[in-house]
Amino acid sequence: MKKTDKFLIGIVVGILALVVVAFAVALNKPETTYQPEDTPEGVAFNYLFALEQKDYERAYSYLSPKIPGYPKNAEDFADDIEDYSWNFRNLEDGSSSLEIISVDTIGKRVDVEIQVNNFYQNGLFDSGQYSNSFEITLYQDQDGQWKISEADGYWVWCWDDRDGCD
Repeated sequence: MKKTDKFLIGIVVGILALVVVAFAVALNKPETTYQPEDTPEGVAFNYLFALEQKDYERAYSYLSPKIPGYPKNAEDFADDIEDYSWNFRNLEDGSSSLEIISVDTIGKRVDVEIQVNNFYQNGLFDSGQYSNSFEITLYQDQDGQWKISEADGYWVWCWDDRDGCD
């Protein structure tokens, strides 16, 4: 009987140790922050991170004014995001992570491929993740700053239209 008790106590102690380690890892995870803006991948990441933080003024600052339907100001930009919120939902609910997959330079243009990992929880035993990847195209303006000229995701389609979103 004593062997069974020791075995059971060992299992319980092991489970408790795993729980403590899991909490320690989760609490020590570094907080995501903005990246340096001197690289195209840094600007692409910062654009998406600013959207996630609902810092629309900062996200707007990364757009190229040469976009055909360039929003007139940060307020119009925020309105466009609100009007087309389904394009931005996964970032804004805080259940995603961003990862730079590749950076391709083609002349003066740079394509940054980004993967967004979306996590979901539908109850105690139903959780998981799905991922999607897309490209953000950037170029360097006359001041040497990287600006976004188009994107396949987290973008409002009417920004590509000369008439804009009006």
